[in-house]
Amino acid sequence: MATIKLVRGMGTFFKECEHPESAWSRCPHEYKIRYRNAAGRQTEEGGFSDQTKAKTRLAEIYHARKNAPQSQRKAERIQKYGSMQFAEYVADWKKGQRHLNPSSLAHLDSLLTNHLLPEFASRRMGTFDHKVVEAFIQTMERSGTGLATQANAFEKLKAVLLDAHRLGLYEDSPLQGVKPPQYDPKRAAIPSVDQVKQLRTAGSDAFRVVADLMSGCGLRNGEAYAVNVKNIVADDIYRVHEQVNQTTGSFARLKHRKDDEYRDVPLPAYTRRTIEWYADTYGTVGGYLLRRTKDITRPIQGRTFESQWQTIRKSGRVDIPEGMVMYGLRHFFASNCLANGIPITDVAEWMGHRSVDITFKVYRHLMPGSIGRAAQVLDLGLAA
Repeated sequence: MATIKLVRGMGTFFKECEHPESAWSRCPHEYKIRYRNAAGRQTEEGGFSDQTKAKTRLAEIYHARKNAPQSQRKAERIQKYGSMQFAEYVADWKKGQRHLNPSSLAHLDSLLTNHLLPEFASRRMGTFDHKVVEAFIQTMERSGTGLATQANAFEKLKAVLLDAHRLGLYEDSPLQGVKPPQYDPKRAAIPSVDQVKQLRTAGSDAFRVVADLMSGCGLRNGEAYAVNVKNIVADDIYRVHEQVNQTTGSFARLKHRKDDEYRDVPLPAYTRRTIEWYADTYGTVGGYLLRRTKDITRPIQGRTFESQWQTIRKSGRVDIPEGMVMYGLRHFFASNCLANGIPITDVAEWMGHRSVDITFKVYRHLMPGSIGRAAQVLDLGLAA
């Protein structure tokens, strides 16, 4: 009797009786098979007297599907996935994102729940084109969605649509010609030194800690929320190794970094004094400064500071540049470094950028000098 080994995707055989699998070869009940048909729907067949006949039938179906012409397979995929709603397709696509850690999965869920599903949940996958994607970006712009969130939402939509494009749902990619949301350095409103001084004392004492860490050390918002006195590893060095994830509200590893990775950044004297003063005044829990009022074991929430920022803006007490957001304090750090001749490679490392290319792209316009100025400097050395 021939033995047929089932491969992944071929299907399964079974019996619907009270006997355990170990007794199937001796019981009189028929075998049945279950598989996915050409349209991707689960199908069953029965009437097989023994296991070999059931396996043989599964193999016939599998090889017929596998050996079908390319055009036929493509037509089957279009039939299956083209009419599928975005919400259903994404649920299936998400199962393949096994490489994502819990924090990244939580971020993905947040983007799906708050941005993608409200817009596309019932849309049929076969109806996406560049106009649909462009309209989505315009909708986010009109609703005032932050540029970082726009970019993240677009990247997730892009991943889903590229997956569908690989299946053959579209003749042309629905992303072709679409200009993604991008951070535009010219739109970055950066405060002056005087404005930073005003902002430091415009909010609560906790707000001052965050403002000093962002403007003085270049920390991201979430990294500043996780401030810990134990991270002062020298009088002029602060070690950054975790952040408060704004989606989960808990401590998490740094962006684009492994759990045990960290970066050391310059610690200006005024920032160190603020940290130490706050710790002496309010105390710490495990070295952490900023905690929730109702549960001091948990890190403070980002919306606490965003709310203060909006209050400060509306009050008019501080001359805040038009269009500036709280992240502008981090931009001030980069601007201050580059304007004072600190190498961009050092700035990139301190800011936690994956490569100096990111720093250069965002802050090139802040760097002193120009090609013309460089030509003059070089000429002075050689023309003498």
